Amino acid sequence: MPSPECKVYFDGSHYIAIPHTTRRYKPRRKPKEELITIGQPPPSEEETREEVKPGEQDDLTPIERIAKEGPPSIEDEPSPPAVEEETPSGILNEHGEPKVMTRRELFNETYAACVYMKYGERKATLIAKMRPYFKNDDAAKVYVENNLARKKRNLIARRIRLTRKANLQDFNYFVTFTYDGAKHTEESFKKKLKTCLRNFCNRKGWKYIGVWERSPEKKRLHFHGIFHIPEGTMPGILFELNDYNFKSHRRVTTTQNTYFNEHFGRCDFEKIEDKNRIGDALAYLMKYLEKSGEKIVYSKGLPQFFISDIMDDDVVCPYGLEDKKLLLFDDFTCWDEGEYIGTVSAETISRLRKSN
Repeated sequence: MPSPECKVYFDGSHYIAIPHTTRRYKPRRKPKEELITIGQPPPSEEETREEVKPGEQDDLTPIERIAKEGPPSIEDEPSPPAVEEETPSGILNEHGEPKVMTRRELFNETYAACVYMKYGERKATLIAKMRPYFKNDDAAKVYVENNLARKKRNLIARRIRLTRKANLQDFNYFVTFTYDGAKHTEESFKKKLKTCLRNFCNRKGWKYIGVWERSPEKKRLHFHGIFHIPEGTMPGILFELNDYNFKSHRRVTTTQNTYFNEHFGRCDFEKIEDKNRIGDALAYLMKYLEKSGEKIVYSKGLPQFFISDIMDDDVVCPYGLEDKKLLLFDDFTCWDEGEYIGTVSAETISRLRKSN
């Protein structure tokens, strides 16, 4: 029996189909997180436990208690809390008020600050930072471990999404744009480069996947990306430059572009002649994705799947966890709502519906 409305993706070697399922979806309500004040940990169990013994509690109102015991003396009045002369750094916001956030926000902020540490050192730093806002060490440790697992799951999902999007495209350049302090600030460099690339995508049909990164030594901002640049849409002039590379300690020849050099700073264009080089470029992007925790930047029009009806004769075998996917032959036929489109190819895929 044919499988209608399948989502099909390419894993780099084979086409995989995910059959359509009709499951009732119920939105999950996210529990409202408790707000914490940085620098003021919640009271411990011992501090919140009442010291009144059974039989000693009375039900007198404040007025009846004053009539019975008399007004409190000055010595009995609690003294005002002492004001700290020095405020620890990081507990006030930009308005000079105590910083209020959720535990997850504090975790994400601390994680971003120690992302370049080794795993053990990063975990210990997170536990030490989160410990004041939990009742005991075990609760803080469990919270950090759960959120580290969440970060790992998110990273895996981002890598899968990156691979599926890239494998359905025809990229032909690996490009690096380097921030030049003589032309921009970091903020203006990011903003204007993203605007420029967005305009080329809308007007000239460019497509790209990239990631922001800082060099390990000088911390200079870069943008690495793989691009699909249609023929005849390249601005400026491409030229070769032979200079000395201080990292590899040898002379190298790079291809640069006059337009981007003039407006943004140094750029490097590497032509992707062999399609197997796409995997190397993706591995390069994933390295920075894992190292810095930066988010992948996508241009519009990069789907993960295309939609097609799958015939039984085109299925090699069930595939994946619980056999919920279908492994397809390399020359399977594509159908759209019962209409034959053609054998799978770049042209055929361009005529089919897309999905993310």
